Amino acid sequence: MATPEKKSFSIVSLVIDLVLVAVAFVIFYWLVESHVPSNNPTMIHLWGGLAAGCMAGVFWLAWQMLKVVYRFQRDTRK
Repeated sequence: MATPEKKSFSIVSLVIDLVLVAVAFVIFYWLVESHVPSNNPTMIHLWGGLAAGCMAGVFWLAWQMLKVVYRFQRDTRK
C-alpha cells in the first residue's frame, strides 16, 4: 500500500492565491472593458465583469496546475 502523502494546504497559500486571482481579475477587467460593444455603462460593467471572471477562473486553474507540477518536480529531485 502506498504511503499517504501530506496535504499541502495552508491559509497563507490560499490568501496568496486569492490575491493573485483578484489582481488578474482587475487586469482582465481593465483590458476587456474597452472592448464591450455598448454605450450603456451598466452593460459595459456587467459583460466586462463576466468576461474578466471567466478569464480569472482560467488563470486560477493554470496557477493551480503550475503549483502542482512545480511541487512534483521538486519532490522527484530529492
